[in-house]
Amino acid sequence: MRDEHERTLSFAETAISQIRTLGQTAIPRNYEVWYVYAAGYNAALNKIINETLARSGKLTDSDFDLIYDTYLSQVRNTDRIDAVGARVIGEIDDVTNVISEALRLAATFGDSLQGASNDLSDVSDRDKLKSVVEMLAKSTQSMQQANKSLEDRLSTSRKEINGLQQNLETIRAESLTDPLTGLSNRKLFDRALDGAITHSKATGEVLSLLMLDIDHFKSFNDNYGHLTGDQVLRLVGMSLRQTMKGQDTIARYGGEEFAVVLPNTTLQQATMVADHIRRAVMSRELKKKSTGEILGRVTISIGAASLHADDDMYAFIERADSCLYAAKRNGRNRVICETDPEYVVDSAIKVA
Repeated sequence: MRDEHERTLSFAETAISQIRTLGQTAIPRNYEVWYVYAAGYNAALNKIINETLARSGKLTDSDFDLIYDTYLSQVRNTDRIDAVGARVIGEIDDVTNVISEALRLAATFGDSLQGASNDLSDVSDRDKLKSVVEMLAKSTQSMQQANKSLEDRLSTSRKEINGLQQNLETIRAESLTDPLTGLSNRKLFDRALDGAITHSKATGEVLSLLMLDIDHFKSFNDNYGHLTGDQVLRLVGMSLRQTMKGQDTIARYGGEEFAVVLPNTTLQQATMVADHIRRAVMSRELKKKSTGEILGRVTISIGAASLHADDDMYAFIERADSCLYAAKRNGRNRVICETDPEYVVDSAIKVA
């Protein structure tokens, strides 16, 4: 136990030392980042910090925002779920104890009623009758108090559980959101696309899918560092959120690839939407937050496909993905759909 105490104090001292050395404010967010860094259990966080320090020798507030949101917020969700779960279990235990006590008192009250009934059948004088009535009144009062306590506790419990339910709903929503871009994550995308395919086949409505990929994304990471790469991902995510609306599902599919599910949208309409997205992304200048340096413009390539009668989810995604890589091979910063001559089925070559 003492070894653990000394070890955690060492982590804390390292965190404070880093804050002092780099001249940062000692706010909880900064302390938590450096503490996790010192503990060493989040390899991705340590890697991004080491890379950024090697590149620029410091971590700015915007760097800390990105690191915290990307590498710590999801871990905290797990802790929050565990805490809510523990509170639910505790609440159930308390209510169970209250109900058990109420049942015990009800059984006692039932015995009292039975005893009073037997006594009344043998009452021969006024004093004995009075004694039986007083005993019944006392038992009834105790039962009323027990019922009132149970009602109050159940009312409190109902409010507590409603609050916990809202907390879980918030956590559930966050668990389906990509923390870096604020878009739906892969889990929610798979669920949404599967549901859209089922609906399309049941109703006959058209369904289209866009797969998007950031052009030359690796060069942003290589030339400016992964934090700037994260900023590129945020820029594309913001452009998608501002461009799309309604029933469309926008998701970060993985890495630098994004996806958009377009219910009740023809392939021609989907291609027009895709080009609108491409132009919206290209219209934004990328500025490095820590220095204000203009890094240029980001471009994306997009593949568009529509659902076929014999498609399952994987075949649908594969066709849109093949269109995407056809756009890459044909110069990037463009949209290719499955009816374009540049599209090649089962394209083997993938371009960054």
